[in-house]
Amino acid sequence: MATVHQDLGSAQAVSSATPQVMPEVRLYSHSALFYWWPVWMIGYVFALLSYLQGESVRIGNYEVWMHPSKNLGVLFTVVCTLVILITNVTLRGLMSVVVVILCMFFAVLFAWLDWWETILAWLPYLAMYMNLGFYVFFSTAVFICWALAFFVFDRMTYWRIRPGQMTLERVIGGGERSYDTRGLVFEKHLVDFFRHSVLGLGSGDLRIKTSGAHAEEIYIPNVMFVHRKVVQIQRLIAISPAGEEVVVTAGTPG
Repeated sequence: MATVHQDLGSAQAVSSATPQVMPEVRLYSHSALFYWWPVWMIGYVFALLSYLQGESVRIGNYEVWMHPSKNLGVLFTVVCTLVILITNVTLRGLMSVVVVILCMFFAVLFAWLDWWETILAWLPYLAMYMNLGFYVFFSTAVFICWALAFFVFDRMTYWRIRPGQMTLERVIGGGERSYDTRGLVFEKHLVDFFRHSVLGLGSGDLRIKTSGAHAEEIYIPNVMFVHRKVVQIQRLIAISPAGEEVVVTAGTPG
């Protein structure tokens, strides 16, 4: 029995001496290239279609492989144009709803005025042909830029939030800057429907306000799964290493 008690005491001592891993949440701010994934994805799909259903076309002294349908080039151009527009024009909250309602209104208005027949009559004259080489080269170039930004450059600087502390981490140079989470106020911006919900798949922007004599306002754009991150942060920074309650304010700016 003495041996058993000794073993139990040793196990308790070892378990108490083992350091516990402190929970944390990491916030990565992504660049606008994060929203360009539809460009390279659709480009690769059209490259595959051009390879499987394409025809050899002679242009000058060269033979190129090209899809016989003009719709692929038109759709690819439209997708690129929409991505450029969405990533450069911000429509938050009510404004995004207004834009959707306006688009529906004009669609119904054109139908009531019988303008759609005239507009669609011009589409057969709109022809854009892109060969297999273009789709492969352009999509690969965009994918490389997107991958480098998403997996490398955007992760060189990030925010690490632990109980009682929020730290700005820099991978290159090893610089750090810490903030106390007591009195911390963070806001989740109103959602830009087209950018955050359609292209960002649930991303969003955060604005954090620190307290104290040297209060700062920190803006963290393009955070993936922002709603889930906000819930995790609310639970995490309410925990104080000293066992004290931390006052945390969260909300959406009006």
